Amino acid sequence: MESNSYFKILHELPVVSGTNLSTPTVSAQDPISKVMDILIAENIGAVIVVEKGAPIGIVTERDLIERVFVKQLDVERTSVKEIMTSPIISIESSQPIKKAMELLRDHRIRRLVVMENDRIIGIASERRLLDIAYSTYLEQTRAMPDDLMKRSIDKPVITYLSTYPPRECGIATFTNDLVDEISRLQALSPPIITAINDRGGYYDYPSIVKLQIEREDPESYIDAANKINESSIDAVNIQHEYGLFGGVWGDYLIDFMETLKKPVTTTLHTILQDPPPDAERVMKEVLRLSNQVVILARVGAKILEQRYDTLVDKIRYIPHGCPNVPRVQSFTVKEGLGLKDRFLLSSFGLISRGKGLEYAIQALPPLVDKHPNLLYLIIGETHPEVRKNEGESYRQSLIELTESLGLRRNVRFVNRFLSKSELIRFLQATDVYILAYPNRDQISSGTLLYALCTGKAIVSTPFLHAEEVINQGAAMRCNFKDPDSISRAVENLIDYEHIRTGFGARAYNYSRDMIWPNVAMRYVNIFYQNIGL
Repeated sequence: MESNSYFKILHELPVVSGTNLSTPTVSAQDPISKVMDILIAENIGAVIVVEKGAPIGIVTERDLIERVFVKQLDVERTSVKEIMTSPIISIESSQPIKKAMELLRDHRIRRLVVMENDRIIGIASERRLLDIAYSTYLEQTRAMPDDLMKRSIDKPVITYLSTYPPRECGIATFTNDLVDEISRLQALSPPIITAINDRGGYYDYPSIVKLQIEREDPESYIDAANKINESSIDAVNIQHEYGLFGGVWGDYLIDFMETLKKPVTTTLHTILQDPPPDAERVMKEVLRLSNQVVILARVGAKILEQRYDTLVDKIRYIPHGCPNVPRVQSFTVKEGLGLKDRFLLSSFGLISRGKGLEYAIQALPPLVDKHPNLLYLIIGETHPEVRKNEGESYRQSLIELTESLGLRRNVRFVNRFLSKSELIRFLQATDVYILAYPNRDQISSGTLLYALCTGKAIVSTPFLHAEEVINQGAAMRCNFKDPDSISRAVENLIDYEHIRTGFGARAYNYSRDMIWPNVAMRYVNIFYQNIGL
C-alpha cells in the first residue's frame, strides 16, 4: 500500500481533523425555535443537547423535518427533549476516521459527537469526514514529484472586488455569503476581499479585507490592480453594479480592469436592456475585459448577446444564492413573534423608491375590509445611500400614506437591522410575500430568493428576474404600478388556501438548485476553469 493511499489516510487521519469544532449546544428544555435559529445562523446541520455539561442527545435537520414540521408542532411550545435523538453515539477525537465510519454504519446514523478527555469538542458527520480524507489524499498526491509535476500545487487564491460588511449594501451581503460558502468547500485558499469604500466611508473590516479602493479616487483603482498583479492572487471576481464604482456610470472600474493582469470573472448584478450611452459604453468595456461573466438570471444571456454583442461562450448562468432552510407552516412560528391570529403579508430589504412599496400599501384597503386581521410587514432600514441623499423622506411618505388610508393597525414598519435568523423567522411566519418592483430591468433580487427558499406564496411584478420564476409557476403575477392588480392576486391567495399552498410548494422546490452550497461549487468550477486548472 502506497504511503499516500486513500485507505491509509482513512486508517491514520484522526477524527478531530474532520470535526466541526464550533458546534453549539442547547439544553433539553429549550424550545425548538432556538435550534432553528442556531442552524440557520451557523449554517450547520445539527446541535448537541447537554445537561450539566454532558451530552445527552442530538437534534439534526432531519429530526426537525420528521418530528416537528411534518407533524406541524408549535416551534415555541415544543421542547428539544421531545424530539432529540438519544442516547448519542460518541467517539474520542484521536480515533481514526475508519473507526468513525464503522460506528456510523453500525448504528445507521450520520453524525457522531466527538469527545476529548470527557469534554465535548464538536460533531463529525459522514460527509465531512470523507471530504477531509479525500482532500488530504489529493493534496498528498499533488505534492509527489514525478515527470510532470516537480512541486506541490497550492489551492488557487481568489480576490473578490466588492463592497463588504460592515458596510450596509445588498451586494456586500451577497459577497459575504458567497465567500463564506466557498470557504466551507475547502477547494480554494482563504479568500481575499478588495473592498470598495463609499465617499467618506471608513469601516472596521474583518481581517479577510486586505485591499481597499476609495470609490472617488481614480488612482486607488490602479494602485489596487498593481498590488494584485504583484501578489500570489490567481484570479479576480468582480461584483459589478454601476453605482458601486466612481466616475461616469462607474467607469473608474475600467482603469482597474485594464491595469489588471490576472484572469477576471465578473458577476453582473444589473443588465440594462435600454442603457444610456455612457452606461452602454461602460458595460461593453467590462464585458471586453472580463474572461467570463456570470449572470444571475437566464434572460441576461439573451440581453448580453443581442444588445451588447457578447459571445455566448463567455457567459455563465449561476443563480443568486439563498440559504438552505426548512419549509414550515406559518402558524408554527407566528406566536413567538407576537403575530398569532394575523394573516401576514411582508416585504423586506433596504428601502428605496425602486421597491414600489407604495403600490403594495395602496392595494390593502379592499383586502382589509374583508380580512381585518391582515398585517403587512415592511422589513428593513432605509438604504444608506438613500439616507445620505434624502434622509428618511421616502419612509416618511410611506408612513403618511399608511395613515391617510386608515391602515395604521394593518401596516407595521420593522425599521432595524435583522440578523439572518430573525429575518428568516419573519419570512417563515409570512403567508404571502409581495414584490411590487416598478422597474422591469431588475435582473437580480436577493429578497425574491429568500421568499422562494422559505416556501412562500409570492405575488410579484414581472421584472426580469421574477418573470422566470412566474413562468415556472413559482410566483403569481401582478402588474407594474397597479395596486388593484396586487390586491386581486393577494385576495386569491387569501381566499383559496390550496392555491396558496401550491404556490408555496413550487417556490420551495424551485429554490433547491439555488441554495448557497450549490452556488458556491459552481463559482469554484468557474474559477478553476478561468485559471486553467
